[in-house]
Amino acid sequence: MKPNHYLEMLKVAWQNKDQLPFAWRILTQGVCDGCALGTSGLSDYTMDGVHLCAVRLQLLRLNTAPALDPQHLADTAALERLSGKELRALGRLPYPMIRRRGEPGYRRVSWDEALKAVASRIRATDPGRLAFYLTSRGVTNEVYYTASKVARFLGTNHVDNSARLCHAPSTVVLKEMMGVGASTCSYTDWLDSDLIVFFGSHTPNNQPVTTKYLYYAKQRGARVAVVNPYREPGLERYWVPSVLESALFGTRLADEWFEVDIGGDAAFLSGALKALVEAKGVDTEFVAAHTTGFDDVASWAHGLTWADLERGSGAGRDRMKAFAELLAGAKRAVFVWSMGLTQHAHGADNVRALANLALARGFVGREGCGVMPIRGHSGVQGGAEVGAVPGALSGWAPLGTPAAEKIAEGWGFAIPDVRGLSAVEMIGACADWRIDVLYSIGGNFLETLPEPARVRAALERVPLRVHQDIVLSSQMLVEPAELAVLLPSQTRYEQAGGGTETTTERRILLSPEIPGRRIGESRSDWEILVEVAARAHPERASAIRFADAQAIRDEIGRLIPMYAGIEKLAKKGDQVQYGGRRLCEGGQFPVEGGRARFRIPFLLEDAPPPGHFRLATRRGKQFNSMVQAARDPLNGATRDAVLLSAEDAKALGVRHGDALVLRSRTGTFRGRAFVSPIKPGNVQVHFPEANDLLDLTRRETTSGIPDYATWVTIERAPASESQSSEERPS
Repeated sequence: MKPNHYLEMLKVAWQNKDQLPFAWRILTQGVCDGCALGTSGLSDYTMDGVHLCAVRLQLLRLNTAPALDPQHLADTAALERLSGKELRALGRLPYPMIRRRGEPGYRRVSWDEALKAVASRIRATDPGRLAFYLTSRGVTNEVYYTASKVARFLGTNHVDNSARLCHAPSTVVLKEMMGVGASTCSYTDWLDSDLIVFFGSHTPNNQPVTTKYLYYAKQRGARVAVVNPYREPGLERYWVPSVLESALFGTRLADEWFEVDIGGDAAFLSGALKALVEAKGVDTEFVAAHTTGFDDVASWAHGLTWADLERGSGAGRDRMKAFAELLAGAKRAVFVWSMGLTQHAHGADNVRALANLALARGFVGREGCGVMPIRGHSGVQGGAEVGAVPGALSGWAPLGTPAAEKIAEGWGFAIPDVRGLSAVEMIGACADWRIDVLYSIGGNFLETLPEPARVRAALERVPLRVHQDIVLSSQMLVEPAELAVLLPSQTRYEQAGGGTETTTERRILLSPEIPGRRIGESRSDWEILVEVAARAHPERASAIRFADAQAIRDEIGRLIPMYAGIEKLAKKGDQVQYGGRRLCEGGQFPVEGGRARFRIPFLLEDAPPPGHFRLATRRGKQFNSMVQAARDPLNGATRDAVLLSAEDAKALGVRHGDALVLRSRTGTFRGRAFVSPIKPGNVQVHFPEANDLLDLTRRETTSGIPDYATWVTIERAPASESQSSEERPS
């Protein structure tokens, strides 16, 4: 389907008509709080022209909305019937509010009362029973860094951020194999590449401006390949609004498609490596000069049987060989992947298999080459790098190491050396009554984690929940075990002294403070955190206070070598890209010995039982869990759509639009058949609507993120739930 970009722009303008001057200043002066491509105003750092997309425009109202009427929260019963979109539409949180167990809702209080309630409880709490979680809704590096420091000041390593739910396997594996935890290349390398391959990623929906990069890359001769169970229409064809020809006639993006089963990527990639080795397509010069462990991996791959690889990947050996041939014929290639690879119980092994292929062809550290775990949120790359993770401090300094001791010395207080809880582990601890204070900055576990009923029950057991945010979420409406506190924060554009974000390509950008509008009594996120910590321990408050946002950047630049230069960012357009345009330039890897390490991935043999389908969750017209439209403009799917193949629909005896019931071991989902170009035996449903089907206890083994895939049975719903043929969409 052709998205109507220009109509969407008009709708956004109308939606923000009461704050058009402020909205315009956000767009022209700020750094986008959407995905992590990165902008300064309406420009990016990849190519000339206007950088503006629907994702950014759809998020604009979060920054321009009026204040919420506190009376809405006096009784939360009515609010529980509203969707997340409807809750956000009520407006921004203007005042601190408190709700005690047994009360129907929240009441407005002063900042002094709210801070005293939170700080006194924290002071009386064992630090091991205190946890912090931050999301990426425009949260800046300064806030993530402050949260990391505050958590350790209060004696806990239980601090995590939303990157844990997305790309943690990518970070773990890239550091293990190449010594880096981010994209090794820049977007400009797309323009200089022969081949760009997308694995489990749908950038037209989540990072739309990349379609402009792809358009010009193809103009310069690049080919685009996609490895995915579903033939995404947005990658098949897209209408780039900033290119007249494309806006009118559309552009074919993908040249090659390689279908795999959900969860079959590691087997497919290992099959391609086997074919590459046997066809002598390996860059032996690069491998010999810059890597270790290749012989073991090559021997292992050679020993794999094609029958096993076909069964594990869902692809025929001819397709694995064709993919290997495509790679062998490219002098320069960029591998791009997202949650289709990582959000599996074996996500790290998917990334290991991908990294093996990239190293085997020498697609790292050269112009037009690289491996890119593309980020869908503007804060997650920096959030982990500045220390908001449970197992390391700022700059990835492992706990209990000399690097951590240096940071402790800079901070002026001791840091616990026991690894903290990850996001999912926090919920488990809440369920076991092991968390007394859960401090959330943004985020909504009810919408982002599997088994929302189980998550709700866990949240109900926390004596004190702190929700520091800009708008309402359903998680705030859960009745507290004792006390829930709402602390109104500011957006990145309102943050005193501005703030920074780190993009997918490791570029640290300054988003300046935009004057002219503030909501109620809201405060900057980092200021709230500092005040809570200072009140909890006034006798040593001087160790946690910052004079302003610049002081935070100064400290980051002093204590995190990779972020050197952040302290010099002072105005719109200021930026620094750590590591330069490419990491591992010339095949020099920042690991012991300077050589990248091949690793043998574990290939699961977990075919679904007879009568079951492989299921994965997908995103439609949304930003993370924030649904922005009931229908995806690229494929026409509604939020209850069950994407399944024509072959499977025929076998089940269902037609497009028929009501279906999906069942997994944890829950049930009722949706409607949406016949699609997806590999038979596989289905996709929307996140978060179908999260009941997912198992909260099934997690990725190296990083602990949830598995967002499962097995399901499918049956027709009772006749009373089915549409008539007249109602069924064409």
